[in-house]
Amino acid sequence: MKPWAHFKTITEHKLLVMRYCFQVGLYRQGLLHDLSKYSPAEFWAGAKYYQGNESPNNMERKMTGVSKAWLHHKGRNKHHFEYWIDYGLEKGSRMTGMKMPLRYAVEMFLDRIAAGQIYNGKDFRREDPWKYYERGCGKYIMHPKTRELLEFLLHMYAAKGQKYTFRYVKNEILARNDWRGYNNS
Repeated sequence: MKPWAHFKTITEHKLLVMRYCFQVGLYRQGLLHDLSKYSPAEFWAGAKYYQGNESPNNMERKMTGVSKAWLHHKGRNKHHFEYWIDYGLEKGSRMTGMKMPLRYAVEMFLDRIAAGQIYNGKDFRREDPWKYYERGCGKYIMHPKTRELLEFLLHMYAAKGQKYTFRYVKNEILARNDWRGYNNS
């Protein structure tokens, strides 16, 4: 059990996402980001399964077959696309990804950048978030427009870096509250 190491990791991540949210103008989301990680349901599982180089939820899943901490987390944090999975409206439809509100889709992007930086440390490269996403993207149940936006931002980040991409997010996406008709489709 490593409660102090886990506390430091989640706090470092939360503060980094907060800083990034502030940089693009998402002040409220920056303040509230991942507060549920400090709840007993998530914190103690994180301390128990902590390794330092990946999410403790992965180890909890390997050891028990399910991550109760993750189920708790994704149900309380709108910046996770899994929060937005529901039954489709068509008769007989299966589970489907609903389009995330733009500000939560942006927070999801920022969360992925910060997670990569925290877990990879000095070895982090701006291509890493895209590579991580690419390894699992075929398995994701995500709304096509949300997927398109996330992939666009991850590619931009890999190609043009953080400063350029964050400025684009702030001035072209959030200032207009739209991206390529995102809110109209």
